[in-house]
Amino acid sequence: MTEAEAREAVRAAGVRLVEEGLVAGTWGNVSLRFSDDEIAITPTGTDYMAMKAEDIVIVSLRTGAARGGKPSSELHMHEAVYAARPEIRAVVHTHSMSASTVAAARREVPPVLDDLAQIVGPTLRVADYSLPGSKRMGKAVVRAMAGRMAALMANHGLVACGRDLKEAVLCAQIAEKGCRAFVEAEFLGGAESVGRFEAAVMHQVYLKKYSKGKGER
Repeated sequence: MTEAEAREAVRAAGVRLVEEGLVAGTWGNVSLRFSDDEIAITPTGTDYMAMKAEDIVIVSLRTGAARGGKPSSELHMHEAVYAARPEIRAVVHTHSMSASTVAAARREVPPVLDDLAQIVGPTLRVADYSLPGSKRMGKAVVRAMAGRMAALMANHGLVACGRDLKEAVLCAQIAEKGCRAFVEAEFLGGAESVGRFEAAVMHQVYLKKYSKGKGER
């Protein structure tokens, strides 16, 4: 993927997140690792619907140098995920309502839906609270995401990842759906979960077989 293609892909993903109701205004951020050394990431303080491809910032993962503007204030989190998980090529951070609600309660979401288990993993953990934009937050997110493709950020929101942007956006959608189902099922008397073993198996089947060859690579 060229730099120009990466910029446009990140811009389009941001618009889609707004259209899906996962972010609003300038909140949240999106990045795509389009080469071994560089990522394209949304700029800080720019409305998604007004954003242009040339507004997307290019950052070197090796040196941290940025060009094309000022990157998202959550850059450290994105860098931490890419450093720890070489299979990850895209990161999406949202402030979607149900995910934010569960993050505020600091509740780990069990595998209440098959698709949550398949795409996110055996559970959706909550990363310890850290100041937004700090390196400590990046470390906390990486720990919470171990063996998973997403994590809640305590009192903040959600981070979802993928092996491409399409998968990262899908992961954010499914995580939000799972959080909403969890909250509403608790009001109905308590959420019943898929077994942890079955959830782990479904996640591995999705990663290694079902999703193979799908999406943008």
